[in-house]
Amino acid sequence: MARDLTKIRNIGIAAHIDAGKTTTSERILFYTGRVHKIGEVHEGTAVMDFDEEEQKRGITINSAATYCRWRRLSWIDKDNNAPEYDINLIDTPGHVDFTAEVERSLRVLDGAVAVFDGKEGVEAQSETVWRQATKYNVPRICFVNKMDKVGADYEYCYKTILDRLGAPAIPVVIPVGQADTFKGVISLIDKIAFLPEKYGDDKDRGLSVKRVPISELDQVDQDRYEHYRAIMLEKIAELDDNLMEKYLTDPETLEADEMRAALRKGTIEFKAHPLFCGSAYQYVGVQQVLDGVIDYLPSPTDNPTVKGTDPKDKDIEVVRNRTPDEPFCGLAFKIVDDKFGTLTYVRVYSGKLEKGTRVLNANKNSRENISRMFQMSANDREPRDSAEAGDIVAVIGVNEAMTGDTLCDPDKPIILERPTFPEPVISMSIEPKSSGDKDKLGNALTNLRRQDPTFQASYNKETGETIIAGMGELHLEIIKMRLTRDYKVDVIVGKPKVSYRETIAGSAKDVRGLHKKQSGGRGQFGDCWISIEPFDGTDPATGKPLEPEALKKLRWEDSIAFENKIVGGVIPKEFIPSVEYGIRETCKTGIIAGFQLINVKVTLTDGSYHDVDSSQVAFELAGRLAIIDAVKAAKPELLEPIMKLVVTTPKDFVGNVTGDINRRRGLILDSQERGNTVVIEAEVPLSEMFGYTTELRSMSTGRAAAAMEPLKYAQVPGNVKAQILTEYGGNGKK
Repeated sequence: MARDLTKIRNIGIAAHIDAGKTTTSERILFYTGRVHKIGEVHEGTAVMDFDEEEQKRGITINSAATYCRWRRLSWIDKDNNAPEYDINLIDTPGHVDFTAEVERSLRVLDGAVAVFDGKEGVEAQSETVWRQATKYNVPRICFVNKMDKVGADYEYCYKTILDRLGAPAIPVVIPVGQADTFKGVISLIDKIAFLPEKYGDDKDRGLSVKRVPISELDQVDQDRYEHYRAIMLEKIAELDDNLMEKYLTDPETLEADEMRAALRKGTIEFKAHPLFCGSAYQYVGVQQVLDGVIDYLPSPTDNPTVKGTDPKDKDIEVVRNRTPDEPFCGLAFKIVDDKFGTLTYVRVYSGKLEKGTRVLNANKNSRENISRMFQMSANDREPRDSAEAGDIVAVIGVNEAMTGDTLCDPDKPIILERPTFPEPVISMSIEPKSSGDKDKLGNALTNLRRQDPTFQASYNKETGETIIAGMGELHLEIIKMRLTRDYKVDVIVGKPKVSYRETIAGSAKDVRGLHKKQSGGRGQFGDCWISIEPFDGTDPATGKPLEPEALKKLRWEDSIAFENKIVGGVIPKEFIPSVEYGIRETCKTGIIAGFQLINVKVTLTDGSYHDVDSSQVAFELAGRLAIIDAVKAAKPELLEPIMKLVVTTPKDFVGNVTGDINRRRGLILDSQERGNTVVIEAEVPLSEMFGYTTELRSMSTGRAAAAMEPLKYAQVPGNVKAQILTEYGGNGKK
């Protein structure tokens, strides 16, 4: 009997650090019967944070996948006959250094639960994960967690979601009380309050729940109910014309089932985000979120097709129906080194994947073995013989795939869209303590690069150093720890360095690159003329990003565009790619300080060749010479990574904090009072922020906290540029 794909949900839990994602995930596993003992993050016993380092630090570093089953309303009516749903769940990190884990998870999920801190509302990383979910068209429901926390404010959180995210949130569950008076939740659709009989009891764990009529609640809670019920009815009515007619006649004639249907349709179409609340730690509100996952988030069939391209011609679109009877295709979205072998996590989009078969890696044009297959539950695994459309599984035997590669039926190839990842912003040198570990280090770094797409490792021939680069100090610290713990390689690391970029502020026209060499016999001759100008992938007239097709024609890769305007065969067409290759390779290592050159458009305008002496190598060298001279003539500049900084500090230390930010060349954008604290938003160069958290604790006696995330690259001031050029010379390294 074929599986009912409408009864599957592939969801993720995403939020700012410390909003309670993992605690929420642990409660979900308990209520669905997946585990019988609840683990706690602060005790280092959380099922989803199974890595030693996660348990030690109390944060999520790796996204963890599990699965469970749920019947809606089973928590209040244990004998109901509602169908069971299969839920594949991924808990993601909240720390900005591990944003790649969020990015690749959202790429393969059908829906997400965005968790918010009941006191803080939308925070810096909340905005980042929200943008990531929007980028991959992932419908979301919202959960305002920690409603029991001192200072928790549902109204404030709701407004920050509306204002800061611009999200059409619609309240469906509101709190009974908040902060120290919080004791349960109200379902606005069902017009009933649900209060745990033993609030916060670690033995009952929210399993005993009583229904309480709205009329029996305190007046303040009744008033809150009337206020948000009116908001909900109006916003739901706006989603459906038939409901709007009923609403205009009498809002209370809207039925619960038709409201849920309209909300589901609106959620899938990104016109609505149902808003829930509760306290996962106190066992309140999580069951309603599970019902909301079933009611509002899409199944694999709600987006009936998956689109990709033909491996032989990227202009040809290939479409698959998300059903088991279609040819197999899936995306390898996560790779993990395991004591039993390399695990490759695969989201199956169409067809069937069976153990013991061979599939095509369409990106590498190579065959991969599916020797074993598992259904993962955090660090535990259950063997499987096959997986079908809608499943998320881990396989062993895939040796060449990288994150984002497509696995498919060899007879029906397709390449699916890859997840994209931000560039590293920080680097450091690394070397083995023992010279005998040099090969081990090289192999370990290669494995880590396969697993982590935001981690880079390279060898600098001029300095003889191996350079590793990542998303932040914590990211590289974890990499160093893994080298020692998992790969048994003791290493010595240098001080962290900022990953600057080079660009141009002006233009240069008709710059010649001539490579001419005669040494007896056949010589070398390559001659090209180029023009360069600033270009960042946007339309100069509107300032908006160009369409993908337009960028494709301009060969926009690695932030460099290349346009060929050669006419009349002055450079034979077989030598044009060599000129482009020489230019692009030179851009990767920079011109003035050894940092990657970005945001430049290169136009090949003219040239000449020799019938005998011209070759691909000669024109590659001509391209290198041309771009070097052109950049030097086009006002080269250095760019530095700018971080978005959010500091939460008691009022007593505002002067110290703002003065310190100004000293670090920071620009303060906003300052808001929230109770007894002040939230300061600023933009600060990354080069000024090393060790900032420690200094912030010192100046605030440990009472202030900060969060940072990469924001943009900006031009380096003249005096700082001179220091960098002196420090790094011309090769990008000290």
